[in-house]
Amino acid sequence: MIKLIASDMDGTLLGNKMEVLQENIDAIKFAEQHGIKFMVATGRGYTEAKPALDEAGITCPMITVNGAQAFDEQGQELFTINIDKKHAQTLLDLLKLNNVYFEIATDQGVYSDNPHKRIENAAQMLAGKLPHLTFKMAIAMASAHLELLDVNYVDHYQELIDRTDIAILKFIVFEEQGPTILDPLREKVEKVPEVVVTSSFPNNIEINHVNAQKGVAVQRFAESLNIPMSEVMTIGDNFNDVSMLEMADVSFAMGNAEDGVKQIARYETANHDVGGVGKAILRAIKENL
Repeated sequence: MIKLIASDMDGTLLGNKMEVLQENIDAIKFAEQHGIKFMVATGRGYTEAKPALDEAGITCPMITVNGAQAFDEQGQELFTINIDKKHAQTLLDLLKLNNVYFEIATDQGVYSDNPHKRIENAAQMLAGKLPHLTFKMAIAMASAHLELLDVNYVDHYQELIDRTDIAILKFIVFEEQGPTILDPLREKVEKVPEVVVTSSFPNNIEINHVNAQKGVAVQRFAESLNIPMSEVMTIGDNFNDVSMLEMADVSFAMGNAEDGVKQIARYETANHDVGGVGKAILRAIKENL
């Protein structure tokens, strides 16, 4: 029987309004009543992930920034895996040269050098998930959502590279044209030592240290509790979830997951906007997966 559940957030635990659906909350509580520990494993930073969990009344361990950091239930840092500043400089120069918009996740929050572009990218993501929205409506929703997040702004990213008191955890690249621009860029990025490239939706790529992957982090956390991966359940929807879906014996892809992700997971559940996580949890307990 499973003893630990690790769930992605965006496109998985969260609904269309970036909230945890009540069905998911109820299932998480039901699992905890059965002695099963729940945690999130997200590409978001800690301060980006926490508001939605707080609103849902969920207090749990968190793997953040794709596995670059982990925190216990009290928010105490368990570990951090950062990108070496030399390689971070190489990535910064490469992304600037290719004229793409990107953000940098650090151990002191997420940074952007263009607030207008940040809102525009969030709106494009929402518009893609909610086709009935006009882009103007998506802009308004994105602005309201981003106001809740702890985002920092700098004039130049070089400031972050030069600071000795800050660790670089992830580069997140956004591109409206998607694979047309991102695929050749990805090939260049993958030549930089000690990094891994994943994606959380079609119009982005995410760059972490090679050891900062969700699967590695989930396994590390499970081992700290003496839980084997045969008793771990993971749930996700996109390619930054693949490492944890591959490593857990019980893995669920969301109904809205990318096709390649569905091929990797052992099971499939409903979409994120109809409580797919809750349905997967209840099935796993009922069927003793």
